[in-house]
Amino acid sequence: MIASVAGRVTGIGPEAAVVEVGGVGVLVHCTPGTLAGLRVGEPGRLATSLVVREESLTLYGFASEDERTVFEMLQTASGVGPRIALAMLAVHTPSALRVAVATADIKALTMVPGIGQKGAQRIVLELKGKLGTPEDAVNAALGGGAPVLPWRDQVHSGLVGLGYSAKDADEAVAVVAPEADAEVTAGRSPQVATLLKSALRALSVR
Repeated sequence: MIASVAGRVTGIGPEAAVVEVGGVGVLVHCTPGTLAGLRVGEPGRLATSLVVREESLTLYGFASEDERTVFEMLQTASGVGPRIALAMLAVHTPSALRVAVATADIKALTMVPGIGQKGAQRIVLELKGKLGTPEDAVNAALGGGAPVLPWRDQVHSGLVGLGYSAKDADEAVAVVAPEADAEVTAGRSPQVATLLKSALRALSVR
């Protein structure tokens, strides 16, 4: 397996980049977001996944090892090949995909070209518990070992880290505030993962 490539970027196209490794130009298929982080003539490094088919060897590249891990895990679902998996990462971050699968957010999954209602339901059924939990997504969005923040800041930062605007995050926090206040009144600490699920549901039905 080719785990990564590093070298000078000699070309960038709509769907792939060419990285020169040891004098050989290696074609690596990437998401638009990953391609945007590369510059022709400058050194670049990509985590990679090699997909072997009878008629071809195709290398896919990612900005992080986490993206590659999610890419490979997505393909364990029925009907999801490398093209669909890459499209999913082009539309959603790894953290957003974890939340979408964990919370059965069919609407978010069907935003990906090539995934319909039934396909999204199958992905949720087959991958739930495998990609990680909303808690993992929040931790990733907050940068892993970030200090503990009040629930409002955690939910807001988590939503922004998942790709929502600060305005959307503010509105979602306001929607779930009564739920958090009820927990405090009952003498319990608000659960950020539960509040994040509620916030995502609120954003999905707007």
